[in-house]
Amino acid sequence: MERRRFIRNTGAGALAAAGMSWPFATFGEEMKSSNGAQFRLKYAPGFGMFREHAGNDPIDQIRFIHDQGFRAIFDNGLMDKEPALQEKIAAELARLGMDLGPFVLYADFGTRSMVLNDPSVREMFRKKMAQALEVQKRTNAKTALVVPGRYDEKLAWDYQTANVIDTMRMCCDLVGPAGLVLVMEPLNARTDHPGLFLTTIPQSYMICKAVNHPSCRIVNDLYHQQITEGNLIPNIDMAWEYIATFHLGDNPGRREPTTGEINFLNIFRHIHQKGYDGVLCMEHGKSKPGIEGEKAVIEAYRKMDAF
Repeated sequence: MERRRFIRNTGAGALAAAGMSWPFATFGEEMKSSNGAQFRLKYAPGFGMFREHAGNDPIDQIRFIHDQGFRAIFDNGLMDKEPALQEKIAAELARLGMDLGPFVLYADFGTRSMVLNDPSVREMFRKKMAQALEVQKRTNAKTALVVPGRYDEKLAWDYQTANVIDTMRMCCDLVGPAGLVLVMEPLNARTDHPGLFLTTIPQSYMICKAVNHPSCRIVNDLYHQQITEGNLIPNIDMAWEYIATFHLGDNPGRREPTTGEINFLNIFRHIHQKGYDGVLCMEHGKSKPGIEGEKAVIEAYRKMDAF
């Protein structure tokens, strides 16, 4: 018997014996939604978040995610998937009316890249942009994530910033006509990624201002920014015109909301009141193992969505 069917049957049997109903969607010839209404915001689980419930097949995972009320998914590894699978994922999302969060286009944490005025670096990014446009054609993705790489200890910071601006403008010129938006991700240097060039929201905002292109935007990773600078809601407001998407994860631990110090209820209320209807990628782990951990994630988002 398949693992997910075994879990479903044994779990449902035990609950039935206790006079209770199974609180999550199950799989059969028809998928039945039992977890109620859609979420108000587009929280986006990644593949693998609900593997204990949905199994390993990405299409089954999308269906389970949809049946729990989620309105989007994200997949950092989309660019590395086989083209046929990319198309299959996109078709299922379109059928269910779900959005797709940003895929990782370039995120090399060990290399100095955008900070250099180097023709070979620019040529590498030209090729990356061409690859990203092929992914966009197959998936209708709206956003792709880029990380400018490490900083150069021998080069003045302002020269590095100018090089990042020039490279980002070149990349945006290449993907902009197709409607693809590049979202730069500032990452924390204290806990996870020491040595990277882009670390704060104000720094990202300044680069977007200088690039001055509709395809140059920011992904605001609230986990990273809580570590780097805090001041989450004021920074959201000050950089609002350039924030295209969010990443989620509580701090410390980078797990689901309610497990750390970030007041996600207030943040979600705030961006909803500002009219945000983009994707919020659930880029975090789970506070508990196994199927109980998956249930805890859904419960946490239900609580935080009740703003």
